[in-house]
Amino acid sequence: MNRFLPWIILVVAAGWIAANWLPTETAKDDIDLTKFGKIPVLVGGRVKPLETVARNSLLIIHGKQELRLEGSRRLSAIQWLTDLLFNAPVDDQYPVFVVQNADVLGLFGWEQSDRKYFSFAEFTPFLRQIDEQGAQSDKLEAVQRSAYQSAILNLRNGLVLYQRLKNSIQPEGTQNFAAELQSFERSVPGAAKAARERESGENFDQAKLNDVAELIQRYEKLSEMAYVLAVPPVQGSGDWHSVGDSLLQSVGAGQTHPVVIEYAIIGDAYRANDRSLFNEHLDQMTNSFAEEQPNAVKRASFEFLFNFLQPFSQAMALYVLAFLLACASWLGWSQALRRSAFYLLLLALAIHTFGLVSRMYLQERPPVTNLYSSAIFIGWGAVIVSLILERIYRDGIGAACAGAIGFVTLIIAHHLAGSGDTLEMLQAVLDTNIWLATHVVAVTTGYSAMFLAGMLAMIYIVRGVFTRSLKKQTADSLARMTYGVVCFATLFSFVGTVLGGIWADQSWGRFWGWDPKENGAVLIVLWCAIILHARWGGFIRQRGLMIMALFGNVVTSFSWFGVNMLGVGLHSYGFMQKAFPWLVGFMLSQFALMCVAAMPLERWRSFRTAGASAIGGRPRISPAPSAG
Repeated sequence: MNRFLPWIILVVAAGWIAANWLPTETAKDDIDLTKFGKIPVLVGGRVKPLETVARNSLLIIHGKQELRLEGSRRLSAIQWLTDLLFNAPVDDQYPVFVVQNADVLGLFGWEQSDRKYFSFAEFTPFLRQIDEQGAQSDKLEAVQRSAYQSAILNLRNGLVLYQRLKNSIQPEGTQNFAAELQSFERSVPGAAKAARERESGENFDQAKLNDVAELIQRYEKLSEMAYVLAVPPVQGSGDWHSVGDSLLQSVGAGQTHPVVIEYAIIGDAYRANDRSLFNEHLDQMTNSFAEEQPNAVKRASFEFLFNFLQPFSQAMALYVLAFLLACASWLGWSQALRRSAFYLLLLALAIHTFGLVSRMYLQERPPVTNLYSSAIFIGWGAVIVSLILERIYRDGIGAACAGAIGFVTLIIAHHLAGSGDTLEMLQAVLDTNIWLATHVVAVTTGYSAMFLAGMLAMIYIVRGVFTRSLKKQTADSLARMTYGVVCFATLFSFVGTVLGGIWADQSWGRFWGWDPKENGAVLIVLWCAIILHARWGGFIRQRGLMIMALFGNVVTSFSWFGVNMLGVGLHSYGFMQKAFPWLVGFMLSQFALMCVAAMPLERWRSFRTAGASAIGGRPRISPAPSAG
């Protein structure tokens, strides 16, 4: 049984992953929202499927990628967006906006209760107040805002995004957009003729001019409000346009873009619940995109698949299971459980790698472009190093580290995704391929190694203080692992910092500017050097090495996140007010663990009766046996 257990667990886990990855089919007589979600559009400077726009927008507004309604009814992100685009009065009643701040609720005369989700219709009477209060808060730096100011600004931004989405494909309140476009196209020649007659002083038809002028004003507003650029270039290359821009350009061209007409028919069919008409013209639009924009369709389809598979969520679950199996291996069935954990970690790493490479393909950039991707990459690198350690020492420690760090970093990435598109266009400070391919990757690899060293130290201290499982052989293995990983971290942190200085010299005209992010990077290099010199000089032994590695977690977390929260410097991007208490809590936990590690060795359960000189304490002398 021990021999086959790892393979049984691996097969079950792989079957669970495969079951979650099976596509869901749309009924033939139902509206094909799956195909509609694959339609490519341009948002934020990047071509993406409508389904991604729906997920990111709902995440920004609602905090989740799914909407739960009364009666246990659930609405997918693309269903919510389709309602918003084509049937806004229905969407206006959905409780999608999150408000939990008592002062914000008091602005509307509402009392705080267990309810935290509200609809657009409920905020309609207060839109001017929200806009004014939000505009005042927007003038302040993020670090200067109070909880009320941050909450009202988030609400205002969510309402603005909601209204822009509502006016992206057709004007708000439209009932029969296809008929309106036909009337507009027929009226343009007559209005143009009337305009020429007016300029030449001849009699002209004012009514024709007024009709077209009214529609032009309507489409100008549509152009100003649009969040989504849904109309592709006519010849396959060029700029994408909003529906409003395309309609304004059609005045001179004399012809409405076919995609605009298809969107109009689809919208009318959706409001009328004409499923066959909706799917028919959706097929026509899809075929048109495939012919005119094959690359955009290919990338949008792959991103739709990537969103559906959610590889990082699947890898996260496998990391947790592998961590539990690795910990259980220290209690019994050691070889079978260690192998099971190792195989699960290989599966999780493969899925993690697929997600990482997929992001690189979609963004056409190296793996690290923002804080979200740095968490993905740091976890990936730490898992690989941990698996190498596990392969060498075969004691379950590397597997436990891989599972823990993989899970924690993916959890961090999950919370970092709350701002919307994680494949966003790069910050200007990062928008250089050489920078991304060398400096950032090297520095984040150093982060991975430092966190791994800290994780090894945590295992050493927890097992040594609270259990009897830390034998001398295990303690020596952990010390060797930690020392080797710190050496690895020193190399990559130093190289990454130097490469960053070279890049800064070429881009900003100075090698070093004492920027907070630069200072954070050099702090890691200095602390790694201090650890190594203390070890070489004999100032610390095993316990001292572990305590210093724990403080390395504090230094690295500050360099990774803390300097971003200062709000100053050329690297002051990615500020998140919600992350501050978590960062402080993590640092305090490391200080607490350092204090625990500094307790006299007599209080360590694993060393109460053993010699302690190897770990930095004084050896205990056994009392002489009594005579007789």
